[in-house]
Amino acid sequence: MMMKAGWKGLFLVSVVFTVFGGVICQPCLAAGKDPGAEQQTEASDNPEDDLGGDFQNSPESIPVLPPAETSYGKKNPVYKIGGHLKIGSGYNYAQDAPTPGQTDWRGFSSLKSEVMLELDLKLSDSWKAFVSGSDSHDFIYRIHGRDHYTPEVLDDYESEVDLRKAYLRGNILKNLDIKAGRQIVVWGKSDNIRVTDVLNPLEMREPGLTDLEDIRLPVAMTKLDFYYGKWGVSGIAVHEHRYNNNPVFGSDFYPYPTPPADEEKPSAGLDNTEYALAVNGIFSGWDISIYYADIYDDEAHLELLPNPALHHARVYMLGSAVNIARGNWLYKMEGAYFDGIRISDMLIGMMPVFNTREYSRIDFLAGVEYSGFTDTTVSVEAANRYFTDFDRNLELSGEEENRFQGAVRISRDFLNETLNLTFLALWYGLDGDDGALFRVTGEYDLTDDIEMICGIVDYNTGDLLAFSRIGNNDRIYANVKYSF
Repeated sequence: MMMKAGWKGLFLVSVVFTVFGGVICQPCLAAGKDPGAEQQTEASDNPEDDLGGDFQNSPESIPVLPPAETSYGKKNPVYKIGGHLKIGSGYNYAQDAPTPGQTDWRGFSSLKSEVMLELDLKLSDSWKAFVSGSDSHDFIYRIHGRDHYTPEVLDDYESEVDLRKAYLRGNILKNLDIKAGRQIVVWGKSDNIRVTDVLNPLEMREPGLTDLEDIRLPVAMTKLDFYYGKWGVSGIAVHEHRYNNNPVFGSDFYPYPTPPADEEKPSAGLDNTEYALAVNGIFSGWDISIYYADIYDDEAHLELLPNPALHHARVYMLGSAVNIARGNWLYKMEGAYFDGIRISDMLIGMMPVFNTREYSRIDFLAGVEYSGFTDTTVSVEAANRYFTDFDRNLELSGEEENRFQGAVRISRDFLNETLNLTFLALWYGLDGDDGALFRVTGEYDLTDDIEMICGIVDYNTGDLLAFSRIGNNDRIYANVKYSF
């Protein structure tokens, strides 16, 4: 299933507009881009680094100076309190009238306020602590009447208090750092598609409304980082079992007509601890990372016996990722081998099918990013997921031996970088027949502290389960955020 006709036109207009604007404007300098330097620059914009910088700006970057040489200076405060206030709304413009007993998702579907608080605390020149938490409430449920929604939707969407990041970090030795607590560790090079980025679960209750970098959920882990020249090694133990936050029964994104089975989560303890290892090297014009992970699958599978329940399989991943910069071009590649994947038991008519075996899969991604147009970035990424031992049960479950995923992003800044417009297309299957979404977003800095965001998302129904019932969930959304 290809794009809807209106979105074909929007896509072409976006491409023509971006290319034409880049041609008539002065091109960016063709100087080479150092991926490592780029990551360090991005990390410096993180509000968590305002007390003197992170000891490891990102999992793939290595500080220019050893962490032991970091100094806070007299002007740096002992602590900093920050955060934001945000209010946002969403309007569903393509929903049909519901059948009796179903929720009416037409019109305004969200009117949500959120308060986020962050505390950055300097304990010494080499030790810091960071804590952040949020409290949100969606007023739309009382406006429309709480009786119109399922208890699962009200419990999960109406009000939420969340401890986000909470960790302690510091230097053990000159070239050895530790970071312990709830945190986010980003693996891989892609901005739109996950291949090797497996350590943090995702917020998936409203897919497509925000970028990948904004939907990772922090997890409690201990991370040791060792630096030697241009190389860094990270050893990670994950203590918290937290999984993708998926749509609940009664949500307009929930794909089934009935509630899910109970979910069985592994108990906390040394036997169920997840482990990961990353080796990162940053060189002139390119960087490379090698990853290993022994983790629980974020996506659960259904086991019918002895009682129907959702379980998380223990999976193993060995992968690598590479960035290569050439002038205005940045090339990205990722590859990963997964073993231990389980799929759900099924009922074919009245006949149960028990999937007791484990499967292996090879994922590969290639992408390119071009920044040669003034204030404009264009990126294209493509990935394929291949089951090495595809069989009849996988076919019956809706899996494919090869599943393609593609992404196109066009982003341009205006008005001295106070306005950013972004077009994003994500699709599954070569021609989008497994599902697709298209998004146009505008972000405007009204002042240094106030940001306005508005956008429109169009969903295409597809064969993939997550896209099987979302074709009418198209919506317009808007947020205003005050940061302090």
